[in-house]
Amino acid sequence: MQRCRSGLKHLVLIGVLGLASMSQAYLISPFNSNAILFSGNANRDLAHKIAEHLRVPLGEALVGTFNDGEVRIQVGTNVRNKDVFIVQPACPTLDQSINDTIMELYLMIRTMVRASAGSINVVIPYYGYARQDRKLKSRVPISASDIAYLLEKAGATRVMTIDLHCGQIQGFFQNIPVDNLCASIVFAPYVAAKSLSNVVVVSPDAGGVERATEFLDDIVKRGMPARMAVISKRREGAGVIGSMHLIGDVDGADAIIVDDLCDTGGTLVKAAELLKEHGAKRVFAVITHPVFSKNALDTIANSVIDEIVIADTIPLRGEAPANMTVISVAPLLAEAIFRIELGESVSGLFK
Repeated sequence: MQRCRSGLKHLVLIGVLGLASMSQAYLISPFNSNAILFSGNANRDLAHKIAEHLRVPLGEALVGTFNDGEVRIQVGTNVRNKDVFIVQPACPTLDQSINDTIMELYLMIRTMVRASAGSINVVIPYYGYARQDRKLKSRVPISASDIAYLLEKAGATRVMTIDLHCGQIQGFFQNIPVDNLCASIVFAPYVAAKSLSNVVVVSPDAGGVERATEFLDDIVKRGMPARMAVISKRREGAGVIGSMHLIGDVDGADAIIVDDLCDTGGTLVKAAELLKEHGAKRVFAVITHPVFSKNALDTIANSVIDEIVIADTIPLRGEAPANMTVISVAPLLAEAIFRIELGESVSGLFK
């Protein structure tokens, strides 16, 4: 994938309104005739939004459980020689664990293989297990790689995801392409339209500098001057931060923390407090994946964060607090799916 360089204007023109402006022959063929969109239970709302943007119905499929909890799959739509797109983030829901949603996805892929689908394109807006991308101790799995192995061996022919925690995860898939889309194309127009001044984009750690820089470049292109700052942090364990230090100046600034995901919210809130201590006027956060485990929603609601902007890659397991704004990635995914089906460049979305 190339870096995110374009804005939502192209996305809206082509992906949302532009399906009507594209050739009607394209609208009927090849997409309507040869591609079918399916959804598991992890994020049906997002799948329905994608289908609306593509102007196609979701394929008929029963995805449930038997009385003993085993996953039950039955596809009612003929998929022989069709291009199948399965929307299923690897995430927990109100009544499912992350492992349940992965098993659903695995069995849906196997169902499509046995039903002679022409291609099986797996749309995973949030790639679970991505934080386990290397061995930090002896005798532990590299789970991000093992999930890639599982999906590829199941029969997936392509994977599409958004803001991988570690871009190198694309290399865990040995023989199939992986499209790692950048959510900045969705977030940047919203932020750039806000009345902000003396803007500082903040990476919450050294590993997120590239992501934060891409976001900064996007808002600068939209007429919002900004500069960078980085938070250096030392971890004492999983989810436990020993210390934080700010590299950069945020005095009197509107600070924007940019990160790929938020889990319990503790680290994010501490980062916001650190920025306030260093004189930040207001603190915003732009987070792609709202994992939000434990009491994260309450933690964010009662924090010094003025507004947190999230994507709908993962469904919220509770009511969004007043300082939270949700922006859908459905137009981005719909446009990428449409381009794949037409044999067009996906990276062209970001130019």
